[in-house]
Formats: sequence, C-alpha cells, structure tokens
Amino acid sequence: MALPPSLRLLKWLVIVLTLTMIGGVITVVGLIVTRMPQAFSAQAPDVPTDLSLPEGVKAAAVTFGTGWVAVVTTDDRILIFGRDGALRQEVTLQAGETP
Repeated sequence: MALPPSLRLLKWLVIVLTLTMIGGVITVVGLIVTRMPQAFSAQAPDVPTDLSLPEGVKAAAVTFGTGWVAVVTTDDRILIFGRDGALRQEVTLQAGETP
C-alpha cells in the first residue's frame, strides 16, 4: 500500500532533517575538540619550591601574576612573593563590615 503524496513528502523531510541534525552534532563536537584543546590539557602554574609562609600563618587564597605569587592569609594580610620564593611585599588589610 503506497503512502499518499503529502505523507511521502513529510517522510522525506523528516529523513533530511534527521541527517542534518546528525551532521550538525558531529560538526559541533568536532569544532569543540579541535578548537579548544587547551581546555582539556590545562597546566597548573609553577609554584616556587622555596616559598614558605611565616610561622603560624595559614593561606586562604593564592593568585599568580607575572613574576610574583600573592597569598591572602586568614589574618587579613596579603603576602607577595617573587618567583624565587622571597617575600617582596606585605599588605595589611583593615577589617571592615562583612556583607
């Protein structure tokens, strides 16, 4: 039994749409893999081996800059170290209102 012409057209439109969607998904996945390989192989920054915090100080956060490492401590200080691990600067934060 043959399908009416309008259903035959609808059947082919669905087949074309399916193939187009499969091709689109393959294209998007391929572009993500080839254009963003650094997202899958991100390297951690280099921490100086001789960096040591003063006695009794605990780190709350660490950030890396060009040629320096900043450590935010739990006692509201920012310690800035050089790439050689030597303390270059210390900034004391004033306690303020917490939000």
